[in-house]
Amino acid sequence: MTWRDHIVVDPAICHGKPCIKGTSVLVSVVLDNIAAGETPGQIATTYRLAKEDVQAALQYAAELARERIVPLESGAA
Repeated sequence: MTWRDHIVVDPAICHGKPCIKGTSVLVSVVLDNIAAGETPGQIATTYRLAKEDVQAALQYAAELARERIVPLESGAA
């Protein structure tokens, strides 16, 4: 499976933000739910997605993390 089969960016859908193909569910919503502790199965059920769609969102995020560096502050707070 490749994330490219499940994630689309279309200016006419979700204002051009990445979403799950055939839906208006943003990739960021899937990732926010994972970060909040939801399981892939719970997310798939809640948003009526396939578990492969949830996995594709994670793969997409991993691809972004490899391509983009977000500066972090160093040192203790």
